[in-house]
Amino acid sequence: MFATLAEQRATRRWRTFTRLAWLTFFAFLVWTLLYRGGPSSADKSLPHTAVIEIKGEIADGADASAEFVVAAMRAAFEDVGAQAVVLLINSPGGSPVQAGIINDEVVRLRAKHKKPVYAVVEESCASAAYYIAAGADRIFVDKASIVGSIGVLMDGFGFTGLLDKLGVERRLLTAGENKGFLDPFSPQTEQQRTYAQTMLNQIHRQFIDVVKAGRGKRLKETPELFSGLFWTGQQAVELGLADQLGNLDFVAREIVKAEELVDYTRRENVAEKLAKRFGAAMGEGAVRALKSVPSLR
Repeated sequence: MFATLAEQRATRRWRTFTRLAWLTFFAFLVWTLLYRGGPSSADKSLPHTAVIEIKGEIADGADASAEFVVAAMRAAFEDVGAQAVVLLINSPGGSPVQAGIINDEVVRLRAKHKKPVYAVVEESCASAAYYIAAGADRIFVDKASIVGSIGVLMDGFGFTGLLDKLGVERRLLTAGENKGFLDPFSPQTEQQRTYAQTMLNQIHRQFIDVVKAGRGKRLKETPELFSGLFWTGQQAVELGLADQLGNLDFVAREIVKAEELVDYTRRENVAEKLAKRFGAAMGEGAVRALKSVPSLR
């Protein structure tokens, strides 16, 4: 009997501990979702250089997404203590859509708040990253930075020959003659290739126009400038793709004249990642439940 009572007490304790642990976890989750790690109120009132990092792939859902970068820029521009906004870039590029949204917002906020925007390049500022940097007043690079790659690509694979050798038949049913466009297991027609190339050329033209609008007469146009090639930081200065050599501390100290750096970068925190994974797990369960239902896409 005593052993049974002891076991029941232990069970109650464990149940209480588990509930408290879950309560603590959810309280932490709510707190971290609300807390974005922005500058403190004391930092806002003092003269400083606002810094926003754009690192890694520029894509929806990434740290360098338009959602995060635009939110950070708005906060930085609205703070009276921010003397200038510096985009600290280290990115190989990514989505032209995300980059276009950020570039448009750079131009809009710069005109609205009358504050200078500087792009400071660390390792690389290529493709979509340069699309963003072109909206800045001035671009600073390291002499060994990789800059440029003003071009657009669409890549993929074709497996039609391999399937023939393996004796595998591809069965694809579509409603609409181009619904299977770019399907890797179907042959690509000349009409489809021409259509895709036209689309890429249009996006490339948009990219070129943004660079010309941002850099203006500083560009020294050559046949290779918009060919997708990239250059070192030193070459980029010579071509007018960048203005001068310099790092973040140099720009804050010598250009902005406000050595105090305040980081406004928005990043996905641990709680948000956990919440997304939880949501994905719920969605996966729903998908499994619907697997027996024929789907249209």
